Amino acid sequence: MDKTLTAWLLLAASIAAEVIGNLALRRADGFSRLLPGAAALGCFALAVWLMSLVLRRLEMGLTYAVWAGCGIAGTALLGILLHGEAASVARMAGLTLIVAGVVVLGAFGR
Repeated sequence: MDKTLTAWLLLAASIAAEVIGNLALRRADGFSRLLPGAAALGCFALAVWLMSLVLRRLEMGLTYAVWAGCGIAGTALLGILLHGEAASVARMAGLTLIVAGVVVLGAFGR
């Protein structure tokens, strides 16, 4: 498999680990619940380790922008879908802009 494609797949896995970590962190209730707290820490550690592998192949600025943008959008969308958080027009517009920025960076930022 192409090393650049592998890096993008690792980046997607890192983003997924970060989003899952954020969901677990919400359930950890200030780390008063052991299992969700440990899951959050484990997911965050996995996300950082995967990012370290991605940075061997992709530029740091591009990688971090895509990672952060997708992590923010994914966490916010799952907060809306799973936890009933507000889905206001302003919030959805902001998330759309984040996703658009990630798409532009991914397509033209290399």
